[in-house]
Amino acid sequence: MDLTTAYAAYLDCLNSRRWDELGHHVADDVRHNGQTLGVAGYRRMLERDVAAVPDLRFVAEEVVAAGDVVAVRLAFDCHPVGELFGVAVDGRRVVFGEHVFYRYAGGRVADVRSLVDVEAVRRQVAT
Repeated sequence: MDLTTAYAAYLDCLNSRRWDELGHHVADDVRHNGQTLGVAGYRRMLERDVAAVPDLRFVAEEVVAAGDVVAVRLAFDCHPVGELFGVAVDGRRVVFGEHVFYRYAGGRVADVRSLVDVEAVRRQVAT
């Protein structure tokens, strides 16, 4: 399976909230921004995200795959229920992006390096 197909299947798993299948898409010792979480920790992180943002959907605007890396620009258009990134959003609609590099090993995500546009959320809430 090529990486763009594997990545699309991973996003489908996240957007469908099929947490029991997460281990098919992420490595047993998956890392996120330098911290080893493992599948269980990665799942807890995603479950916390969805609890804070019930309408969270991961939409890939741009996907580039080379070697064992997938680089993605994710777009979010959602209504967080309370705080998001330390900003009191309280159900208001926010639109923001995330740039992510995923390194694959053995057909699964082994390392995730993510940068979220928190300033976009702050600007929208301030207006």
